[in-house]
Amino acid sequence: MRTVSTPSPALILPSCSSPAIFNGSSTSSSAFSTETIAMVHTPPTSLTHPQRSLRQPKDHQGAPIDMLPDHAFLQIFTHLPTNQLCRCARVCRRWYNLAWDPRLWRTIRLTGDVLHVDRALRVLTRRLCQDTPNVCLTLETVVVSGCRRLTDRGLYTVAQCCPELRRLEVSGCYNVSNEAVFEVVSRCPNLEHLDVSGCSKVTCISLTRDVSVKLSPLHGQQISIRYLDMTDCFALEDEGLHTIAAHCTQLTHLYLRRCVRLTDEGLRFLVIYCPSVRELSVSDCRFVSDFGLREIAKLEGRLRYLSIAHCGRITDVGVRYIAKYCIRLRYLNARGCEGLTDHGIEHLAKNCPKLKSLDIGKCPLVSDAGLEQLALNCFNLKRLSLKTCESITGRGLQVVAANCFDLQLLNVQDCDVPLEALHFVKRHCKRCVIEHTNPAFF
Repeated sequence: MRTVSTPSPALILPSCSSPAIFNGSSTSSSAFSTETIAMVHTPPTSLTHPQRSLRQPKDHQGAPIDMLPDHAFLQIFTHLPTNQLCRCARVCRRWYNLAWDPRLWRTIRLTGDVLHVDRALRVLTRRLCQDTPNVCLTLETVVVSGCRRLTDRGLYTVAQCCPELRRLEVSGCYNVSNEAVFEVVSRCPNLEHLDVSGCSKVTCISLTRDVSVKLSPLHGQQISIRYLDMTDCFALEDEGLHTIAAHCTQLTHLYLRRCVRLTDEGLRFLVIYCPSVRELSVSDCRFVSDFGLREIAKLEGRLRYLSIAHCGRITDVGVRYIAKYCIRLRYLNARGCEGLTDHGIEHLAKNCPKLKSLDIGKCPLVSDAGLEQLALNCFNLKRLSLKTCESITGRGLQVVAANCFDLQLLNVQDCDVPLEALHFVKRHCKRCVIEHTNPAFF
């Protein structure tokens, strides 16, 4: 799988650095130009070796790079992004054959606002289907995040040609709609990872065109998605979440940040159909309250990660539900939950001793008393954010530093913490990075 977005200079070898092949814009996937697309299907016929400098003697039979074995070329090509790999296919017939080796095409990764991504996907998938007509059995990952010109037509191409697709990321592609997502999930049964964050037209994920139709886990085909990111899908409502939960019963990671229309009722449906959820974010969902946390608490020991940041209706009552039942919680982000007090922190500390990361920034009612309970029970704490907690003083920080030796990150920005307390933390937690706004501490 190719994951490197920009090749290092060492990979662009001198023997193939002709301006016609690698120009100044070659590091951007938007350089997947019309010329490159036109060359996808036809191997070069005029070259038998990579282009050579005109200054080389006539008896020179080839550049030193020609002596590299095929497996070495393949190893180099694995580090190239999609657009550069297509350029390499234009150098010579040998490079053409190597660049289209199926092992290099488990992933397509394209980026850029100006890229005509629908056409690029159509041409690439057509070439990859050359040996297996109408279907590409090697492609498992398609990442086109940020390609704002992507439309439903591009996803139709992926759905029709890539039945083995396992991962699809279309973050920020706001022209994608429910219809295209339906085509993908219905034609790609192995899809496990789906990122549609920022796709404001996506309001549902279903195996039926009628989104009001629900499937029971015991009846009908289910979608195999385990990871789903719907951050900034502003139009998502409780009914849509109900349909998603009923179809995607294997969900383990779900991110619903800034899905501002969701309420506690939607979370009730989620818990009913998706009991295996381990990571959940409902940050900035302003209608989620303590009743929603009571539903989330039914996930019990399976829940490891929870973000409820800026959910202003959440108080100690909801946190107590989480603390009582989700005893294996490792991460909690409660930043901006102004109803949270020392009592909620105390319940959390006593019931969730395996907590490793806690963000309670902008919680003005949390004081040193809550920090002391945290320090005396959560010895494995590694990350703690107290940003803008006005009631925190040096005493609470010293107790944390004296008990949580593994602390790696402490955020006390905009807190009235004395310089001596910061030095105390630095002495006792050697590996801790302290984020602060005290100009005298360095």
